[in-house]
Amino acid sequence: MGNQQDDMQGIAAIVLASVLWGTTGTAASFAPAVSPLATGAFAMGGGGVLLVLHALRFLLKDRARLKACYAVLLTGGAAVALYPLAFYSAMRLSGVAMGTVISIASAPLFAVVLERLIGKKQVSSRWILGFITGGLGILLLTWGKEPQSVEGGNEWQYIGAALGLLAGLTYAVYSWSARRLIEQGIHARAAMAAMFGLAALVLLPSLAITGDNLLTTPIHASVALYMAVVPMFIGYLCFSRGLRQVEASTATLITLLEPVVAVMLAVLIVGERFMPVGWLGVMLIMLSLLLQTVRRRPGGIKSR
Repeated sequence: MGNQQDDMQGIAAIVLASVLWGTTGTAASFAPAVSPLATGAFAMGGGGVLLVLHALRFLLKDRARLKACYAVLLTGGAAVALYPLAFYSAMRLSGVAMGTVISIASAPLFAVVLERLIGKKQVSSRWILGFITGGLGILLLTWGKEPQSVEGGNEWQYIGAALGLLAGLTYAVYSWSARRLIEQGIHARAAMAAMFGLAALVLLPSLAITGDNLLTTPIHASVALYMAVVPMFIGYLCFSRGLRQVEASTATLITLLEPVVAVMLAVLIVGERFMPVGWLGVMLIMLSLLLQTVRRRPGGIKSR
């Protein structure tokens, strides 16, 4: 009974994290006068500072291992710094739904490419099928988005889609770096906090250039604080909490709720609209994600 209860608590924690992550695009839409670069910098930078403070004990304990893995750590930190800039810019140009779905759907594909190029792992037929399905879904989603609900018109959707792909790439690099650090015996909290902390050193100072309107009104300030504290800090804490009871393969599958939440909020609250071909694209992207996450039972990495 106890194990079953722990499993349910772990699943609930990951579900909550996925829902919180799925609200970022809609929350950012309430501050359209704020640069997406400022939104991303404050959200990820502020969340990084909170993660460092929360994981300070683990950072001090693993500081020697982190120093020995400085190349991987710097690579992961750079990816974390670039990710929010590309992600929030993609949502501003292509819309909340499309920017979020493309960013999330492309990350597993880029992750496999990295594993193939760096780890020399074989590419499976499942990955190839997922790549074709996801690529077709992204094309249909781009074509099916009604341009009148996108800032700048239809031509900017393609730039937004490209930035979404960049966000997916940087997320894959960050995930790969985190995995490599954990494989070296570094605690998961320390690995995550170290990369986010390095990114904060770059992102927060950039607000001197991009953050003119970030805190000028109560709404802007509320959005900024919400993004840093709720999706970034609390969301990642919930996800880490859930991984204590739930296998990584199950956790990854549960996080497919994030793009679903993002699309639903974009349609219901932001007012974005899709033609039928766009919804077909969303379905194909979800299928691609399922193909990438539903795998044979992996060995996984256990955190200390």
